[in-house]
Amino acid sequence: MSHLITWLNKGYEQNYILKKPYVGAFILFLFCFGFLTVYKPLGTHGTQNMSYQVTMAIYCFAFAIPFFGIITLLRRNPYFSDGKEWTLFKELICILLILSGIGIAVYLTGFVVEPSGPRWNFPTFLNSFQSAFLIGIIPFLFFTAINYRSFGMQTLSFMENENSVLKETVEETIEIISKLKKERLSFHPGQLLYATSDGNYVLFYLNRNHKIEKEIIRNSINDIEQQLAHIPYFMRTHRAFIVNVKEVRLKKGSTLGYHVRISGIDTEIPVSRSYTQAFNQLLGQYH
Repeated sequence: MSHLITWLNKGYEQNYILKKPYVGAFILFLFCFGFLTVYKPLGTHGTQNMSYQVTMAIYCFAFAIPFFGIITLLRRNPYFSDGKEWTLFKELICILLILSGIGIAVYLTGFVVEPSGPRWNFPTFLNSFQSAFLIGIIPFLFFTAINYRSFGMQTLSFMENENSVLKETVEETIEIISKLKKERLSFHPGQLLYATSDGNYVLFYLNRNHKIEKEIIRNSINDIEQQLAHIPYFMRTHRAFIVNVKEVRLKKGSTLGYHVRISGIDTEIPVSRSYTQAFNQLLGQYH
């Protein structure tokens, strides 16, 4: 149930009929009139004084005019006023309220259109309400369904982001141990952009929560290379650099040596001549 509620409250593009009430009322009238005159559903019929087409036209006005009035009132409510923060749940509630109002309008229209008779009873009201709901819901659902593709893409994107976060959460944690064994550095493999030697220290450039962070630990680049050896996309590209090949976004140079750029980093990282062939193979594997 909680997943269903979350799904219903995700952003959704507003139904065109609801977004453009003037045009929406016209579309609603045309659709309902065309549908009623072509298919004659639910035992609809003309009256003694009017043809079938004229009778259906009057009833269709009973669809369009109340729709415009109800949507205008709903827009005055803060919950339905902001189309930019629209959700599927808001849309379904809005359609339900509109169709309920239309059902009442159709029932009252029957007192004008139909021959005089005992109409003040629940079965007649229920029949009018049901007919209005079943016919009126078709154009609403049609325009709602049109927007489902974009909603599906949003949902897919949301799921991919959630899976990415989950993957990072369950991904193994790397622990870099200092030679002095007094310092430890922990991070997920995907967070490391590159590491570089600086005298007796190694600097780690990490992407944590879309922010580049720099960590330093006393150790040698050779020892760090051994500690990272089990991660296949980490590669020693130079005597002073270890690179996350997945994060390489630009490569320039020749087989005599490259310079590469890492995501979010302006610094150019060298790839020595002795590493170019292995680097190209690994780059092709992960890009």
